[in-house]
Amino acid sequence: MPVSVTWLPQTALVFMLIFARVGTMIMLMPGFGAAGIPARIRLSFALVLTLVMFPLVSAGFPAFPTTSWMALAMLGHELAVGLILGGTARLVLSAAQVAGAAIAYQSGLAFAQSADPSQPGVQGAMIGNFIALLGVTLIFATDLHHLVLAAIDNSYDLFPPTGDLMFGDAAEAALDVVAGSFKVGVQMAAPFIVFGLVFYLGLGILARLMPQIQVFFIAMPANIGLGLILLALLLTVMMGWYLAHVETSLSLLVGG
Repeated sequence: MPVSVTWLPQTALVFMLIFARVGTMIMLMPGFGAAGIPARIRLSFALVLTLVMFPLVSAGFPAFPTTSWMALAMLGHELAVGLILGGTARLVLSAAQVAGAAIAYQSGLAFAQSADPSQPGVQGAMIGNFIALLGVTLIFATDLHHLVLAAIDNSYDLFPPTGDLMFGDAAEAALDVVAGSFKVGVQMAAPFIVFGLVFYLGLGILARLMPQIQVFFIAMPANIGLGLILLALLLTVMMGWYLAHVETSLSLLVGG
């Protein structure tokens, strides 16, 4: 194959464009984009993954641009694709936060706050943080992170380097993911919502029958204890539901 004088600039530009998309998606994707993973490690992994994907997708990039503005436009296109797909996939994890918040409120543990490991600088309910961290752990334990890697490769079929961004379709997909995550989060917390309704209804009746006694204050330990017992009994089923939701959502990005 003849090598022209533009081969090295063309190769460097294509590598930078691939790294822009892959790096952005890695920083946001479920599992790989967890805040607990140092940014240097994530960027190093993105660099290695770019080296792997370069021979697979480099043929789909256009010829070397004639102006710097065209090169910047191509870079912006790749960054936008990475933000769209990575951000959409990241919204899948919000189901754990929805479920954790609902469980914490119904169990009387909403005031037990701690630093959220998935969102630096943000505090959340301890039960929600536990479920979110457990979900990320199970993603790697069950090899669902392979779907994340497959989604990165399939992104060049969904959004080719020379294609349009399709912001309308991306917004609709993000809306569907948010709605699906909220629905799954409520379904995961449904037993606790029912438990909270029944428990607080009973306490309300007791408070009306015995207004001189602080019923809610006395029953708070029982509320917390029963909530923790219910969490221990249902945690396996809840996380199985959560993993099925993650797999289904990521399969859409893979094209399955």
